[in-house]
Amino acid sequence: MLTILKHEWKSCIKNWMIWTICVGGMSFACILLFSSMQESMEGMAENFASMGAFSDAFGMSQLSIATLVGFYATEVGTIHGLGGAMFAAIIGTVMLSKEEDGHTSEFLFSLPISRGKILITKWCAVVMNVLLFNIVCVCLYVLGFIALGEEIPVQEFALYHGMQVVMQLEIAAICFGVSACMKKNKFGVGLGIVLLFYAYDMMARVIPDLSDYKIISPFSYANATDLFSTGEISVSATVIGVVMLIVSLCVAYIVYTRRDLAA
Repeated sequence: MLTILKHEWKSCIKNWMIWTICVGGMSFACILLFSSMQESMEGMAENFASMGAFSDAFGMSQLSIATLVGFYATEVGTIHGLGGAMFAAIIGTVMLSKEEDGHTSEFLFSLPISRGKILITKWCAVVMNVLLFNIVCVCLYVLGFIALGEEIPVQEFALYHGMQVVMQLEIAAICFGVSACMKKNKFGVGLGIVLLFYAYDMMARVIPDLSDYKIISPFSYANATDLFSTGEISVSATVIGVVMLIVSLCVAYIVYTRRDLAA
């Protein structure tokens, strides 16, 4: 199992590096740019906060973008949240289907190891990618705060990034379950799932009739502006997310261990 885990990490390392550098690097640059934009932000903050539905959707009515914390939550939070979810979706979607798409399943399943153990090992590889992605990104963001001489709101910062890990694992698990049913690498399906969840979350924040149902989207409990402004998590949304994660993994296990795999 350890050999398979090492192989999966090596096969994903390019994807991991690209997404980590792009998401982490872009967010780090945004933090550093804040000092040069702060004066102009002070004049724009009130206008952004009073833009109705747009302000509600992006959380600008909850936090002021004239402060680094508000800017981090509304701008960096959007980049990290969406980018991290897309990365998790891609990793989860291709992790199982690539064996049949690359015609390596015949070799893999000739090894003296059960399908169940292979699936568990591949899921461990997904978790490892997600955790390392977040660790590197968080380190970059902390360096950004230190470089600007700003104090980090530790509790809200830790809460937000903890919820981000849970959200990314939920999305990865859903895509992992989808991957178990596919014979081709269709990572576009995973990206579509992420964008659908994200669009629904935006709509639920703007349309009053949907507000009670926004907990369906994983983005609802990992929203940066909600967590930084209240310092509290949505328990019901988080529970639904964890249940979806577990159910998706169970579906992946049942489907992958029982269906015929192409050589």
